Formats: sequence, C-alpha cells, structure tokens
Amino acid sequence: MTLIRDVSDTARWVAVYRANETRRRDALFRDPFAERLAGERGREIVRTMPRGREAEWGMVVRTVLFDEAITQALAAGCDFVVNLAAGFDARPYRLNLPPSFRWFEADLPALIEEKERLLAGEKPRCVLERFAVDLADSKARGAFLDRVATAGNHGLVLTEGLVTYLTENQVGELARDLHARPSLREWVVDFGSPIAVRQLQRTWAKTLQNAPFRFAPKNGIEFFRPFGWSPRAFHALMPSARRLRREMPHAWRFHLAMKLLPKFLRRRIEGMGGVGVLGRESLHRG
Repeated sequence: MTLIRDVSDTARWVAVYRANETRRRDALFRDPFAERLAGERGREIVRTMPRGREAEWGMVVRTVLFDEAITQALAAGCDFVVNLAAGFDARPYRLNLPPSFRWFEADLPALIEEKERLLAGEKPRCVLERFAVDLADSKARGAFLDRVATAGNHGLVLTEGLVTYLTENQVGELARDLHARPSLREWVVDFGSPIAVRQLQRTWAKTLQNAPFRFAPKNGIEFFRPFGWSPRAFHALMPSARRLRREMPHAWRFHLAMKLLPKFLRRRIEGMGGVGVLGRESLHRG
C-alpha cells in the first residue's frame, strides 16, 4: 500500500511532527490542533516511511522560520496573509494575530472540506477565509489571487511545502502570477538544493512516488529574481537548527565531518535547504 496517495497526504505527515513538538516540555511552538489534523493516517505514514522520525527536525525548524517571518512581516505593516496550499496549517488559530487581521487559505476542495470538519467549532484569532482552489489550474489560481489581493496594501504570501512538488516552469509561472498583483509585497518560500532533493528523493522514493520532489534550483534563492522577487533573507535549515537546538539525530558526527571540509564546501552543504523571504521589485525589461 502506498501511504502518500497524493500531495494532500503530505499535510498529514507534517502535522505529526508539529504534534510531536507540541508535546515537548521545551516546545518551540504549541499547535494543539496538530494531533487531530494528522490523524492515524499521518502517524502511520511517519511510522512506516524510511527514517521517518529523522525528518522531524527539519520540519520543526521550517515551521519556526515561517512563524518568525510572519511575525516580522506583521511588525513591518503586513495587513493580510495569503497561504497557498495551506494544508493542515493552523497558524490562524495559534499565532498572536490582531482580531481584524485577514488570513486567506487556498487548497484542494477535498482537503478544505476535511479541514473544515476537523476544526469545526474552533475559533480562529483573526478573520479567516478558506477557498477551494486547484492551484495547478492557472485560470482558477488567477481568479483566486485577483479576489484576495484587494484585501489590503501589504500582503504576505506563504508557500510552505508547496514549490518542492512543482517543476521550475510551474514555480516561475506562480512567481509571475504573484508579482502581477502589486498588493502582494512579500513571499516566504522553502526549497532545497539539487543535492538535498536528490538525497531525500532516493531515501523516500517509494513513499513519495505519488508526490515526488521536483523543485531544486541550482542558483538557490536567486532563482526568483528574474520574476520580480528580490531576496531579502535566506535562513538555511542547518544553522537555524543549531540556533533553535533542534538539530538532526547524531548531529555531532555531522559537525565532526564538516570540520574536515574546506570552508566553501561547508557553506554549500549547510545551505542545502532553507526558508527564503522575498520582496517584490520592479521588472526591468530590455
């Protein structure tokens, strides 16, 4: 049996890690809804996938980096969030958000329906609206973006765990679509390097056969610049994990091996995956 039937099942998988972090005495965040959202299927995915628990550190660190980017954007005047492929994210329920703040989620109809059912009766901390949208359909995606882009003047786009499953062409099309709406001023996106993605795809080939990793730009965060998105920051997972004290299992072995490598190679390895913060800039056409 293939446990991950499609990309939507990865939302259950990641929710397990948030639930595990929430149970820790020194939790970096509290997501009281993660256990419910993950369900037995999510727990089974983690139990049966190769080295499933070893991936937890990266998912937890990614969650914190997105939380931090959202907090910084709010402090800078962000007045609405657009969360594409929101999955089972519960930030509108757990973050400290102004009651009048507007938060939009978009995902596939079946996932939106299930999420509504699982969170029925729970009250978000802001004004939350969900939209059933097939984001792979460019026409439907454009109509959705047109609708939500009028919500304010400083929109923040989140694509946590989305672009990894897209091709470079698809990510480029998404970047153009977002840039075409001037109110969407910032974008937080996570991705891995070609080396990291190839390694993960080999490790989880069977598990991810219905949701393979695709996007792994050779030029890293610079990939987005030609589409009008200027890098503001890039937070690599490994250094961030050290800062947050959520390193990979047996990290001491990794650090010992790294000391034997040239500095340029250490930087390259440490930057194999992370979270980028992008800001819109003018497109100059020659």
